[in-house]
Amino acid sequence: MAGNARWYVAHTYSGYENKVKANIEKTIENRGMQELFLDIRVPMEEVVEQKGEEKKAVLRKVYPGYVFIKMVMSDESWYVVRNTRGVTGFVGPGSKPVPLSDAEVEAMGVETRTVKLDFEVGDSVRVTDGPLESFIGVIEEINMEKRKLRVCISMFSRETPVELEFHQVEALT
Repeated sequence: MAGNARWYVAHTYSGYENKVKANIEKTIENRGMQELFLDIRVPMEEVVEQKGEEKKAVLRKVYPGYVFIKMVMSDESWYVVRNTRGVTGFVGPGSKPVPLSDAEVEAMGVETRTVKLDFEVGDSVRVTDGPLESFIGVIEEINMEKRKLRVCISMFSRETPVELEFHQVEALT
């Protein structure tokens, strides 16, 4: 059952995101519906605010007015979320909620997948995708957060640094 769970986005009154999350979690617990709901998130980011001379780090909602819910869509789960105080509806056309695609989930940073890299800085790699396909270069930098590499490729007798995504290269054996 849990394998059918997808991420959905519920629209809430602004400022009610955490209250909605807590209310849904309470309802799930009260009704014993844990197998239908895998995760509920209000994505936050740390930003530095400056007031006068003073700088301080504060947590801010990345998507104000939205709660992300990983759940198995059924009449019951739909009803629980839809009838939670503060929820104005699901994001999607018409009345049927539309799950986020895997690409949207990743791009929005709702769920991060751990990636096992079989290369490191200083390794030689072959470009397998894009306009530089089949070129060979040396990894100068790995950015895990953006899932990108800076690779120095020799083109026209010059060393040229290019930014590539992890899936665009393969390690040379």
